[in-house]
Amino acid sequence: MGSSPPIASSAVRITGWIRQRWGLRRRGGLVTATDPLGPLLTALGGAGHASSDYDLNPGVILPPDRKLRAAAVLVPVLCGHGAARVILTKRSSALTHHPGQIAFPGGKQDVADPDLTATALREASEEIGLDPGNVEVLGYLPNHETVTGFDVTPVLARVQHPFQPRAQVGEVDEIFEVPLAHLLDLGRFRVERRRWRGDWRNYYAVPFGPYYIWGATARILRSMADLADSR
Repeated sequence: MGSSPPIASSAVRITGWIRQRWGLRRRGGLVTATDPLGPLLTALGGAGHASSDYDLNPGVILPPDRKLRAAAVLVPVLCGHGAARVILTKRSSALTHHPGQIAFPGGKQDVADPDLTATALREASEEIGLDPGNVEVLGYLPNHETVTGFDVTPVLARVQHPFQPRAQVGEVDEIFEVPLAHLLDLGRFRVERRRWRGDWRNYYAVPFGPYYIWGATARILRSMADLADSR
């Protein structure tokens, strides 16, 4: 999530092309019955609702004048060579913040990033070695507010097979894939609770094998599943 030389020039080219493609997809022009992302592409044309780490904790009163920092994550869906899969990371256990947790590649917006799409692409390039030229950005999932004060824009993208992941040393311990079908199944999600800063906090979790996916990552995935279910 640290700063590095920006990939702004390629991101700008990709983003300009993306906006045209996304508009077509929202009108349904490029959605086919065999597209594994069909339900999501159709749903992107609808109105989603922003989510928050506080959604399941209605007793928390947030200051209306709170200042949030802009951030973005890439929600990369690997297509081809079998069923569609979402690429996720396990953060380094040596990190100060959220060590060992499951996350999307992403981070805060750098001054050099022309927009939040560029932020997501840059972070994915750094954290998992994803070439932005191998990415087709499809649109944006509902924004998500975190307890740490970030306004996160989830950028939904298609990644074409083959993709050879490369974990960023010191930031990422593991890169793995979860079937998209698993993450679009609302029945896989559950509400759990734990203490945070002295208070009980409810949160979404969507476990997969040995991976405990929870918190902001699970909430963003839940928004994605809700969108697909409401198409």
